[in-house]
Amino acid sequence: MATKLSIDHEAIPITALNCSFRKKLGLYLNPTNTVASDWRTIAEMMDFTYLEIKNFEKRDYPLEKVLTEWETRPHATVANLLSILEKAERTDVTTDLKDIIDEDCKKYLERLQRKPLQVPVVDSCGPRTQERDGITLYDDPQGVSPETFDAFICYCQSDFQFVHEMIKQLEQTECNLKLCVSDRDVLPGTCVWTITSELIEKRCKRMVVVISDDYLDSDACDFQTKFALSLCPGARSKRLIPVVYKAMKRPFPSILRFLTICDYTRPCTQIWFWTRLAKALSLP
Repeated sequence: MATKLSIDHEAIPITALNCSFRKKLGLYLNPTNTVASDWRTIAEMMDFTYLEIKNFEKRDYPLEKVLTEWETRPHATVANLLSILEKAERTDVTTDLKDIIDEDCKKYLERLQRKPLQVPVVDSCGPRTQERDGITLYDDPQGVSPETFDAFICYCQSDFQFVHEMIKQLEQTECNLKLCVSDRDVLPGTCVWTITSELIEKRCKRMVVVISDDYLDSDACDFQTKFALSLCPGARSKRLIPVVYKAMKRPFPSILRFLTICDYTRPCTQIWFWTRLAKALSLP
């Protein structure tokens, strides 16, 4: 007999809710409504700013973008979404979509309960490929002892000079940290997205994000940042550390604004910059 799962919405992240739910929720909230609360009210209650909400208005399906941005923030749980809808007096939505919400939550809990068997990987297409083995410069080609790092460095090419300085200050001093810098450490000929996610999730304890105007236009940096945030909702494990090393003309990325920033642009605090960053990366 299957065990009946008890659903604690407070413990379930909003990422558990699948595309079908988000699409149907959008049917209720995307249309402009002069009487009932629409997506703008929900976004405001999620603590988005006026300018962020105005930017969401440019989207064809603004609510989906709101949810995508909100899910990287602290307390982005199913319980809090339900609470927001209730406070917005949209109990019609929670009532109509209750079955979908519960079904998505049950599937999420079932996935958590599944424990992988400790047996060799079986691939229907033949022997397992070594795509995730031998991916860095000093990896064991057989995957027996993969190379690990203190931090993965997320950066765009225009900021590489600062990454060089980071290597000098954190690796070539008494800090003795080990950084994963893609252009230096990752072997060519591998799938970028697969290898990046492998490194961030399993090989690196932390991720340093070098924020700049050019970073905001980088698809690779966007993927790496959102992937790292998905591994630690609310930054409870202090896994992701944003670094700003020069003045920016564009707004700081909203999905990172709740994290403590390591700011190199302030002359009065530059003396402590590398010490603070090294200490954060040295934590267990």
